[in-house]
Amino acid sequence: MKKSSRRPAFTLIEVMIVVTISGVLLNIAAPNIVRARERARATACVANLKRIDGAKEQWALTTNAGPSAAAPPMATLTPYLKSTPLCPSGGAYSIGAMGVNPVCNTSGGPFVHALP
Repeated sequence: MKKSSRRPAFTLIEVMIVVTISGVLLNIAAPNIVRARERARATACVANLKRIDGAKEQWALTTNAGPSAAAPPMATLTPYLKSTPLCPSGGAYSIGAMGVNPVCNTSGGPFVHALP
């Protein structure tokens, strides 16, 4: 007797079922991944705003600037920061005068890019 040389393989129906299940799982997971990425960007932006506020306070102590002093330029704050902070969502930072929190001009979607 001669043995069959055919190897067992997946049928077209089995492959289609696996692809369909994979597509359904991807459709469930994709919005959560996008939401997590936007939340991480907003968190990083708020951390940058805190760094800018701390550098502004250090600048005010060093230069004896009063509570009503005008906003220092970013170049003046560079010695107090390791690097110039950039918003991960592409927004621009506005430093603001003393006593005013710095702000980011990005909308940020559902997550706010602002100090509490």
